[in-house]
Amino acid sequence: MSRQAAAVPKKKRGFMELMKRREGQRGLVIVLFMAIPLILLLTFTYIPFAKMVQFSFYDMKYIGERTFVGLQNYIDVFQREDIFGSLFVSLYYMGGAVIQLALALFFASLMVFKVRGAGFFKGAMFFPYLICGIAIGFIFKFFYARGFVLDSILQMFGMNLDNIPMWLQDRKINNIALAATSVWRYTGQNMILFLGAMMSVDSDLYEAASLDGANKWHQFR
Repeated sequence: MSRQAAAVPKKKRGFMELMKRREGQRGLVIVLFMAIPLILLLTFTYIPFAKMVQFSFYDMKYIGERTFVGLQNYIDVFQREDIFGSLFVSLYYMGGAVIQLALALFFASLMVFKVRGAGFFKGAMFFPYLICGIAIGFIFKFFYARGFVLDSILQMFGMNLDNIPMWLQDRKINNIALAATSVWRYTGQNMILFLGAMMSVDSDLYEAASLDGANKWHQFR
C-alpha cells in the first residue's frame, strides 16, 4: 500500500497556490526588482546600441530615405586623420585614469589603518565627487584662467607670468589640465570603493600577519 502511494505522482502546484507561500512571494519580489532595471537597460542601452550598429551600414539623412552603403562608412572612418587624432586625445584621459586609480588606492591604503582625522580626510576627498559637473566646469574655468588662481600660486613661487602656459588655450597642455580636473573629482569616489573592499577584510588577518612579522607593505599586498 505504501509503495502504491509513493508511486502516485505529486500534483503540480498552481501559480496562485505558489504565491500564497513565502517562497513564491520572495521569488516574485526578486523577479520584479530585476525586471525593472533590465527593462530600462534594454530600452536605453542595448536597443539603441543595436539600432546604432544597424544605422552604421546606411547613408543616413535627416529627411528622406536612407541608402544602404555596407562597409563604406567604416572605410571612410579609417581613412580620416581627424578620427585618429581624437583617439590620440583619449590617451591623456586613459593616463589620468591610471593616476587616479593609483592615488585612490594609495589614500585608501592609508585610511584603512588607524589614522588620526581619518573621517575628515575621507569627507574632504569624497566631497569633489558630490559637486555638480557644471559647477566644476565653472570652478576650473577660473582656476585655469590667465592670471587667476593657478597662475597666482605659481607666481608666488617665483615664476614669471610670461613663462606660464595658457592652460586651456595651449593645445600642448590643455588636455593634461582637463585630465587633472577629472583626477581631482573622481579620486575620492574610487578611494571610497577601494576602502570599502579593504575594510571587508577581517582585521584578525592583519593582526595575524603583524604577529608573523609582516610590515605594512606585506599587509597591503
